[in-house]
Formats: sequence, structure tokens, C-alpha cells
Amino acid sequence: MTTLARFVPFRSPLHDVAVLQNRLNSVFQEFTRNDTPEMSLSESLASGSFIPAVDIFEDDQHLVLHVEAPGVKQEDLNIHIENQTLTVKGQRNFESNRKEENYHRIERRYGSFTRTFTLPPTVDTDAITAQYDAGVLTVSIAKKAEAKPRQIKVELSAPKAEAKQVEASTAA
Repeated sequence: MTTLARFVPFRSPLHDVAVLQNRLNSVFQEFTRNDTPEMSLSESLASGSFIPAVDIFEDDQHLVLHVEAPGVKQEDLNIHIENQTLTVKGQRNFESNRKEENYHRIERRYGSFTRTFTLPPTVDTDAITAQYDAGVLTVSIAKKAEAKPRQIKVELSAPKAEAKQVEASTAA
């Protein structure tokens, strides 16, 4: 499971150490995770599962995920969201019109994949769209109105002495 964290420009000096630890933990979890509890890691790898690369970024309006899934048919993709958790599942099948014994080498991965992400509370899980184009699945989740940046106008206030003088002249 991947957790999204907001960038904070003023951070603790130990932040980089924590980031490194989180990355190492993530690598270890991805390596040891099983798609099903009853499968061992070697069985999971042998079954043809793979982990597609994912880019995550945000702008003022949306949190966006780009899932690299070339060769996966649109009907074989499934997106599920529940309790601030986004799950993307898919299946890439071996080309059935060619016999496996005619191949000299098979390096591309086939099978199923599952990626799960914990979403920040600033996104609106009811406002989600997905598009699949050129082997890249784009999932866009709108931010809640209170999470969107907004500009606040700074008004110039008159000094108190001038304010009293203005009040006196308007009363006369």
C-alpha cells in the first residue's frame, strides 16, 4: 500500500532520513507482498503477476495517477475506491494467437496486477475520472473545495487617527 504525503518546504533535519526509511520499507513491502495470502512470493512471481510503474502528481484542482499498463485491454482494468483507499487492478494476457513453444525468449510480464494507494483526506472520492490512452491509465481525483488554493486580498487599513477624522467629516 502506498501512502501519499504532502510536500512541506520547512521540514525537520531528519526528514531525509525518514524518507529513505519509508522508501526502503516500501521496497521491502513490494518484494514480500503476496497477491493472495495463500501464495508464496515465488508462486506469486511464477503466476505471472507484475507491478506496473505509477507516477503521482497534483495540481491546484486534482490529484492524478498515471499507471503504466501497456498491452492491457480497457475491459481488463478495474478501479475501486473505498474508505480513502484507491485500488487499481488489471490483467495482461499472453497473445493467444501464437504458441508459446515458438518463442525464443519471453521477457514481457503477463498476468494480473493490483496497486493500492491511501488517498489524502483533501480529495473528493466522489469526483473521480479515469482514461486509458496509449497504454497509460490516468486516474484523476478532484480536490475538495476547502483544499484548493485560493487568493486572499489584503486590504489597506487607515490609521486610527485618520479614521476618526473621516468619521467626523462625514458626520458634519
